[in-house]
Amino acid sequence: MAFEIIMPKLGVDMQEGEIIEWKKQEGDTVNEGDILLEIMSDKTNMELEAEDSGILLKIVRPAGDTVPVTEIIGYIGVEGESVDTIASSEKTTETPVPTSTNAGSAVASKEDVAMLVPQIATTTIPQGTDGKVRATPAARKVAREMGIDFTQVPGTGPKGRVHKEDVENFKEAQPKASPLAYKMAIDKGIDLATISGTGFNGKVMKEDIVAVLEATKPAEPKALAATKEEKVVNLPEGVEHKPMSAMRKAISKGMTNSYLTAPTFTLNYDIDMTEMIALRKKLIDPIMAKTGLKVSFTDLIGMAVVKTLMKPEHEYMNASLINDANDIELHRFVNLGIAVGLDDGLIVPVVHGADKMSLSDFVLASKDVIKKAQSGKLKAAEMSGSTFSITNLGMFGTKTFNPIINQPNSAILGVGATIPTPTVVDGQIVVRPIMAMCLTIDHRLVDGMNGAKFMVDLKKLMENPFELLI
Repeated sequence: MAFEIIMPKLGVDMQEGEIIEWKKQEGDTVNEGDILLEIMSDKTNMELEAEDSGILLKIVRPAGDTVPVTEIIGYIGVEGESVDTIASSEKTTETPVPTSTNAGSAVASKEDVAMLVPQIATTTIPQGTDGKVRATPAARKVAREMGIDFTQVPGTGPKGRVHKEDVENFKEAQPKASPLAYKMAIDKGIDLATISGTGFNGKVMKEDIVAVLEATKPAEPKALAATKEEKVVNLPEGVEHKPMSAMRKAISKGMTNSYLTAPTFTLNYDIDMTEMIALRKKLIDPIMAKTGLKVSFTDLIGMAVVKTLMKPEHEYMNASLINDANDIELHRFVNLGIAVGLDDGLIVPVVHGADKMSLSDFVLASKDVIKKAQSGKLKAAEMSGSTFSITNLGMFGTKTFNPIINQPNSAILGVGATIPTPTVVDGQIVVRPIMAMCLTIDHRLVDGMNGAKFMVDLKKLMENPFELLI
């Protein structure tokens, strides 16, 4: 029996994933646990492991395709086995099936499973927090031998884990249908009891399901079909249509939501970087000796932001709105998001627990997540949970800008270029390295006066940065 490879649902908000690269090709031997392919979910790349061993029989969706979650993207089976692929547009409807999660519960009876089977035509089995259906090795083995897709079996073990007995009871209780027909019925919400099978002894086959789908498929209006064709054919010369990548879609959705949800304002300040530049020069060698990495201005700015945020009077700068913006969640820690620009979009890796770190610790942690972001190896946890974010466009000569808040943060700090600027110091005009900082604030949480007080404290710390080492 061939086992489906599906696009996993790796998070509550994940609706689709983009296939970046198949690590295995059709005909390759696959062992359970091997890396099959690399996918992009929202803004992060993830590697998908094989849950079964065998031969990669078929790649249904190639690299570059954006695929809805739970849709079949390939098959693993026995060498020489023939695979009839399911239409690529199918998508599983997810409705929880009652299962026991009590570690001490007894194995479900055949009668219990029989009661569940009618529901299974329109449901899927609960998954673990990592997105995988949990099953014991014995259950997987028996499922293979019986031609059962164990992912459709209600598990009675802890967290819905499928046991051998669950598979055996499921086999006896399920309607007469081929494994592929059964899977198609589940995906499309078709009640097998309503279908007269054309197989041996009335067994429902794939062709029977296809016939039902074709009979119920609404015909596309000719006008709509003509419109679609016209859009393709009548493009002006020199115009190209290009689909959005998964990352670009995520950025578009997130920025639109932030811009339309939060009423914001931006405060602009000039920072004299004379002392910060001097401090960095003194720290480069000792930090390099301890970490093997060069301390950057982003590291020093990040540490200054963290220390300022931890002052009790600035607690609302490190907060989020929750429960439909009816309550405020105050954070007694700082998870600092650092925006990183990539060729195809912007991503915000997070340094978790930055308030507990020394400067050396912060250098190590920030460089680690930034490197992962640039190589597309960030884990989902490493790009979520920020309580405040910074974004730096200074290296491009940008003087000032209005950054958009990384929801659900209450503010974001924009860092501009450091430019030699004539400045009055003690009544004398001198040239000093001046850097622009732009703080965009969610006015629902923070008023202008409080935002200004935060910036005054941050400016003072950055202009007297030796306090960072105390």
